[in-house]
Amino acid sequence: MRDIQVDPGQGARSRPAAPAVHVDGLPRPRRQFAWVAIILGLMLAVLDGTIANVALPTIAQDFNAPASVSIWIVNGYQLAIVMALLPLASLGEIFGYRRVYLGGIALFTLASVGCVMSDSLATLTMARVVQGLGAAGLMSVNTAVLRYVVPRDRFGAALGINALVVAIAATVGPVLAGAMLSRLSWQWLFAINIPLGVLALAVGWPSLPHSDRSDHRFDWISAGLSALSLGLVISTIDSIGHALSWPLVAAQVIACVAGFALLVRREAQRSHPMLPVDLLRIPIFSLSVAASVAAFTTQLLAFVALPFLFQIRMGFRPEMVGLLMMPWPLAIAFAAPLAGRLSDSRSPALLGAGGMVLLAAGMVLLAVLPPHPNIWDIAWRMAVCGVGFGLFQAPNNRTMVGTAPKERSGAASGVLGTARLTGQSVGAALVALMLARFGMAGSVYALYLGGAAAALAALFSLSRRSMWRAPS
Repeated sequence: MRDIQVDPGQGARSRPAAPAVHVDGLPRPRRQFAWVAIILGLMLAVLDGTIANVALPTIAQDFNAPASVSIWIVNGYQLAIVMALLPLASLGEIFGYRRVYLGGIALFTLASVGCVMSDSLATLTMARVVQGLGAAGLMSVNTAVLRYVVPRDRFGAALGINALVVAIAATVGPVLAGAMLSRLSWQWLFAINIPLGVLALAVGWPSLPHSDRSDHRFDWISAGLSALSLGLVISTIDSIGHALSWPLVAAQVIACVAGFALLVRREAQRSHPMLPVDLLRIPIFSLSVAASVAAFTTQLLAFVALPFLFQIRMGFRPEMVGLLMMPWPLAIAFAAPLAGRLSDSRSPALLGAGGMVLLAAGMVLLAVLPPHPNIWDIAWRMAVCGVGFGLFQAPNNRTMVGTAPKERSGAASGVLGTARLTGQSVGAALVALMLARFGMAGSVYALYLGGAAAALAALFSLSRRSMWRAPS
């Protein structure tokens, strides 16, 4: 997609730009520079999430704060992302995905400076919330930008590379955080975002493409309802997982349902709805969303339950737990690019269904591990899960974003991120419920539950088979 040249005298700042010239991807070498900017942005978001989790005990101790309070360093970040994803995706359709993406990186980088300079848990949490808004900016339009960077017949492969970068960052993050914390203060974990963010802006500003723009106005009422409703989804799930009083949970559920009802009613009459009810009416799109939620529910059921299983029930040392978790993201790094390339010419429905069947089998295999397994017994089962998830992720994302009209890529990208975060929140809450109800045995029951969720994702994926058409 070539840049749109707009005469400043034409009031370009007050009116949406003319539609972009439809070119199938960027020319070389600009495409390579755009890829660098996208990869750096992804690394910022993923690394920051993983290293913050590892640093929580250290930060809590430094500020002499209870662990339950320090968790808001993570919760505030995630809540900000969930609440801002769809509104920022809508802004991307109006003002261009490039602006929202680069603006998100700039805000994320500035907030990282705030994290480094924080002198209390409250100021650090506030900086993390702002950081979450920046992360939402780049995550809400990531795949939409990518759709303008690469040719259409390579979009699936590009999404596979996206998944590869995420997997590598998720693998490296905890190890990097542990190594840095052994020698440096926790502030350095946020300081590394600053040069990465500056570099991403320097590379992305001249290379990332402009996009088609919509002439509709930003709907502040829908933005408020969307943020409130999605925020209540996450807070309700979190409240259930922490076994809060049922009257409080019921009040949140009622408010959440009422907010969504008002939002859907308002959005159903709009041509470019912020909550993309127009896209959700497309069966292949809505089934892909359902499959994504179920798949990420499975992933978080595993990622939260397995450390309890490995450390408390099986007796592995804490430093070994991180190494035992590594085969999963490493297997994703192997399988996702392959699945992405295949999805450009093969049915994503079959690829995704096959991947989820593998993931379901891997979850059950982990659940039936003997009380004292050796490392290799765990490693190959984790790898089966990772390969299954990798085979699913890129083809499913390609279907979600590729099904939407190009000018609605931002909305599709926003839904993709919302589905992922919703599934992760559901998975974490379900593990909390299992542990509260069954004690340490709940970690095993959570793995069985994850196998069932993966099987459900396989059914959702397979049901799209007749809807797929090979690219012409």
